[in-house]
Amino acid sequence: MSKISLINDSSVTQNVDAIVNAANNMLYAGGGVCGAIFSKAGYEELTKACKQYAVPLQDGQAVITPAFNIFNANYIIHAVGPNFNTKPNALKELYMAYYNCLKVLKENNLTSISFPLISAGIFGGNLENPVATSTASCLSAYDTFTKENPYYDINVLLCAYSKSEFEEASQVSVSYTHLRAHETGAYL
Repeated sequence: MSKISLINDSSVTQNVDAIVNAANNMLYAGGGVCGAIFSKAGYEELTKACKQYAVPLQDGQAVITPAFNIFNANYIIHAVGPNFNTKPNALKELYMAYYNCLKVLKENNLTSISFPLISAGIFGGNLENPVATSTASCLSAYDTFTKENPYYDINVLLCAYSKSEFEEASQVSVSYTHLRAHETGAYL
């Protein structure tokens, strides 16, 4: 049975088949979770793997590379979330970033994945609540994917790095009737 969980931790350190990089459209090393992934995986190896893709990628696209020196995961799925500073209405693209990661997961016969809150940091722009928007997009993409693929079980971890992000994301998660929140995480 598929499962989604909200946890207060780094997406980079989870023991999963694939971790998600909140990537820029050129697949360059960046800051935040992207910088942490490049640093942990090995800058040269990951940069070389990313150069195999034709860039720029479009908002919402997702591609996969090996995880190299990240030993808690085998793969990195690079998802391009929209920059709400320049595209304030890009909600569909945010949803597609999450959904396309799940498609790439299945296409590679993988079953577990950890997400950061895509486009909730510096790409959050003028959104009233970037964490809530990102959380809702992830939940919606998960619901659609599991309905479309009822016999393909996946384990999804949505990772809110800071306590405040976790609290904001938890508020969104409780609006879904099939969720129950508690101190160590909200099991969605």
